[in-house]
Amino acid sequence: MYETFYNLSDRPFQLTPDPGYYFESLTHKKALSYLGYGLNQAEGFVVITGEIGAGKSTLVAHLRRKLDADDMVVAEVVTSALDGEEMILVVARSFGLEVESDDKSAALAAIEHFLHEQAREGRRCLLIVDEAQNLSIGALEELRMLSNFQLGAHPLLQTLLLGQPEFRQLLAQSPELEQLRQRVIAAHHLDAMQPGEVEPYVRHRLQHAGWDGDPALDKGLFTRLHRATGGIPRKINQAMTRLLLLGAVEERHDLDAEALDAALADLEEAGTGEELGTAARPDRSAPAADAVARARQSEQGAQGPGGLTEQQIAAIEQAFRQRDRELRQLREEIARLHEEGLGAGSRQDERLAAIEARLDEQEETLRRVLSLAIERLESDAREAA
Repeated sequence: MYETFYNLSDRPFQLTPDPGYYFESLTHKKALSYLGYGLNQAEGFVVITGEIGAGKSTLVAHLRRKLDADDMVVAEVVTSALDGEEMILVVARSFGLEVESDDKSAALAAIEHFLHEQAREGRRCLLIVDEAQNLSIGALEELRMLSNFQLGAHPLLQTLLLGQPEFRQLLAQSPELEQLRQRVIAAHHLDAMQPGEVEPYVRHRLQHAGWDGDPALDKGLFTRLHRATGGIPRKINQAMTRLLLLGAVEERHDLDAEALDAALADLEEAGTGEELGTAARPDRSAPAADAVARARQSEQGAQGPGGLTEQQIAAIEQAFRQRDRELRQLREEIARLHEEGLGAGSRQDERLAAIEARLDEQEETLRRVLSLAIERLESDAREAA
């Protein structure tokens, strides 16, 4: 829908990994360097970890496009909770080998024969295992055993392991994985994008989809977007999709931080913004939100004349809506000043920190006052009932 309204050739922020939209942030550039080094070694394990939605699958899809199919055979396994025997059978099938579902020894023999055959024809074999945090210790050990296959002194299989942060911890701490640890020749953890990378990332994806400047994107939007998503690409995609949809519905050709806040609120109400959660609308950007929600619940449950009416709730919301906008604008201005003033000295940093502290204190005071007022009204409603 929105792609038609904005004359885009594609949906630029779809959640499915697409190597055509690959954006080389600083952390992804480092990851590619480690991958390149690891692949040049042609042995052992390369490990890439990162938070959910950090871009691991997109990175690997981009890598696969760069590999020459004539020189390398690539198999990919997306794991569930596999044990050792299941792991061997799944690896065999990922290389296109037909094996009996319960014959591990036959599967091992087929894999070894296949690896030898590819090596004689001058091709290397790479196994990519995604969601490695789901694997059992036994399955990881079986992968290590597969790395023992050799033709003379040359290893026949290299493995790329992709996983979430807990896999990184498991690999570092488990005494049972000491031998596998010793075979890891390169590893990198994908961090979130930096604040200054969010705008180039968004513009890159829009331009890939034929964006010609419609909609126009306000600078303040990107500071808010990073704060809401933590710089995680998938969360940015989710937020931008909803923002563009909202813009198309409302026929807007200029999108700003206020429109983004409305889009994030829609995500929460629809139940699809669960991952954005706290970051999408932190306490500091909507100090009255929780209290207003309680007010609505109180009004719905009140049985007497002392309960909160819709008019009272509307008055509360109206009073605080303007306050929220002013606080949000102040915070965005502080963020911009901080970014522009990097290196200006600790004195400026102290002043900015002091302003932030006062805003936090003011918001907390407002929250307490409003909560006390609503508790009083709720009490009156119960007494009247």
